[in-house]
Amino acid sequence: MRFSSRVDVSEPNPIILAQRVAISKGIKLTKLNDSNPTVHGLSPECLNAKYTADPRGPVEVRRILANFINHRDNRVDQNIVNKKGSSAKVLNPDNLYVLSSTSQAYAWLMMLMCDCGDSVLAPTPGYPLIESIARLQGVKSIPYPLVYDGSWTIDIPRVKELLENTDNRIRALVLINPNNPTGSYIKPQERDALLQLCNKNNVAIIADEVFYDYCLEPFDGNCRLAGEESTLVFALDGFSKMLAAPHAKVGWIEVSGPSQDVQDAMKRLDVIADDFLPIGATVSERIPELLQCAKEQTDLVKNRVRSNLKTLRKMLANYPNCCVSALRAEGGWNILIRVPSCLDDDDLALRLMQDYHLVSQPGYYFDMPNNGYLALSLLPEEKQFVYGVKALLDTVHAMLEELN
Repeated sequence: MRFSSRVDVSEPNPIILAQRVAISKGIKLTKLNDSNPTVHGLSPECLNAKYTADPRGPVEVRRILANFINHRDNRVDQNIVNKKGSSAKVLNPDNLYVLSSTSQAYAWLMMLMCDCGDSVLAPTPGYPLIESIARLQGVKSIPYPLVYDGSWTIDIPRVKELLENTDNRIRALVLINPNNPTGSYIKPQERDALLQLCNKNNVAIIADEVFYDYCLEPFDGNCRLAGEESTLVFALDGFSKMLAAPHAKVGWIEVSGPSQDVQDAMKRLDVIADDFLPIGATVSERIPELLQCAKEQTDLVKNRVRSNLKTLRKMLANYPNCCVSALRAEGGWNILIRVPSCLDDDDLALRLMQDYHLVSQPGYYFDMPNNGYLALSLLPEEKQFVYGVKALLDTVHAMLEELN
């Protein structure tokens, strides 16, 4: 696997080497230049703990998080295939990096994999954050298409064409599982094809699976990419979606794949993590407590989005002469709404704002290829959700009447 030349993994100097040997022998060393105030009794009483920097996050926190993931994903034994079809082996806490968000994870992984001018492949329609982070890292984001024909699928031939064109300098394939805003999961046949293509072309996978547990339409063979061993995979997850708590600011990267690739990747990722040391004790100490309410919170949100999806379908079916439809969504918190393409996206959005004080995001926010799409959140409480959907339907109806 090829990695960025920007990450320095040269051999440490003789002092560092000697220090490592001494520590491995249990010798306690004292630093003459130690500027960690918590070692010298100078930390405030409200944060009265000794700080020990660990680039991957506190060991105990990673152990607890790994236990949670192993239980959640039924990773009992590496040779046992679980009920959902995943054969991911038991997660070792050493393969986790705990950081402040999946956004930070994207930035780190682009530093890890890409030199300036290199590229990552990202889905379209898709969330604009990836392109923005790539641009900040001096990396190109090349879109690959999702195609809708009753359900969303990845255009595998196009991905193959892009990967095999060496002029593109593609270093990673971003897979959102399920995608935002389309709500489409990676299908088993797509997964197999993409793993083979990435293996063949020496390209890593960045698998963003923050919405994975919010399944709207279950299907056989669905499973996470986290823990995949055939190809180098960086799986992203975090509390923002798991707990419906974006203010918690906790995310993580799980590294898996062929052992040599994993070893080489983590050697370099340790350097990046050591430079940023992203998670502090005040947050990490609460992770065990927060994990205890993960299932309850996930179930709460899952019930809300499923209920609102049923309400949406009922409202669309019952609205007189309805010209609005909902595209199929398999998972996540959002759904794409199709409105007549004769209506201008901006005119519709401005009309909703003017008449109902509602802010909307037209499809072009997510690089939809055509006019006539709108993203709708399934999170609001029922009264607010019904108000928003009715306002949209009434506005579309009124604008069509005006055209006639």
